[in-house]
Amino acid sequence: MQVLNNLKWRYATKKFDADKKINDEQLSCLKEAIRLSPSSYGLQLYKVLIISDLEIKKQLQPLCWQQSQITDCSHLFIFCSYKNYNDNDVDEYIKLVTTEQGLEYTTLEGYGSFIKGKVSEKTPTEQTAWLERQPYLAVSNLIMACAEQQIDTCPMEGFTPEDINRFFQLDNKNLNAVVMVAVGYRSEDDTAQHRKKVRKAENDLFEIVGS
Repeated sequence: MQVLNNLKWRYATKKFDADKKINDEQLSCLKEAIRLSPSSYGLQLYKVLIISDLEIKKQLQPLCWQQSQITDCSHLFIFCSYKNYNDNDVDEYIKLVTTEQGLEYTTLEGYGSFIKGKVSEKTPTEQTAWLERQPYLAVSNLIMACAEQQIDTCPMEGFTPEDINRFFQLDNKNLNAVVMVAVGYRSEDDTAQHRKKVRKAENDLFEIVGS
């Protein structure tokens, strides 16, 4: 399967070629891959910031442990979860579904109530943890879409969310930065590309339950 070849090809790029950029068509494809990602109940309770401006990336670098990927990558994707859940998020989703699928709102009103009920069962701490997990499936889709096009990536949690939130004034937008993905093309000087990919053996990772 080509997907396995793509996964074997990719690695967490440590040094990008700052002169190589992804084009508009490629960026559009990556955005669509993110948009089509699964999420809990389909709510997509996150937003993605995309930064290509070098001056902004230079300002971000000190907030991200001075990592060179921040400035050298073509585009930096910052995945931000919602800080707080609101029942209106469900109402807006149900409206969107019924509009797109040509249904009456009452058709899915019960499903909306079900979602609200399940989320309300979570404690505030559980809701925060749940919200912060939401972007990660989209991150995986982005990485896979990049690998298919031979575009390099480096997923990154090496930053202080509070600093990024302050920089972009995310608190005012009910957003919280949780993970970044640097996207671009590997430098020929990146020695990490020549390292053997190391993963757990199949028997150590999987346990077959039942027959």
